[in-house]
Amino acid sequence: MIRGLHAMFYSSHADELRAFFRDKLGFQGTDVGEGWLIFDAPEADLGVHPTEGNDPPSGTADISFYCDDIAGTVKELKSRGVEFTQDVEDHGYGLVTYFKAPGGFKVQLYQPRYSK
Repeated sequence: MIRGLHAMFYSSHADELRAFFRDKLGFQGTDVGEGWLIFDAPEADLGVHPTEGNDPPSGTADISFYCDDIAGTVKELKSRGVEFTQDVEDHGYGLVTYFKAPGGFKVQLYQPRYSK
């Protein structure tokens, strides 16, 4: 049976992105050879959202990170050199912002309003 989720970021700046996840986001991982790091992700959840109109097209996958204290997390990540693209906004389901990652990624960070 399924026991986990493996996510991939395809990047023309793979080494920089791996260092970003390790050094700036603080993810631990295993080097499986030639600098290829497989990171241990914290807990995960998976959502399925309907799409129509100007929403992302069907077949789009998206990855975001969540936290318990968005103000504190943003402050900590900024101190590590993470660049945020906007202020925190209320999106109903939670408090949301985005940050840049090497290779042209814009990644969502949010503090959910739901509990697990």
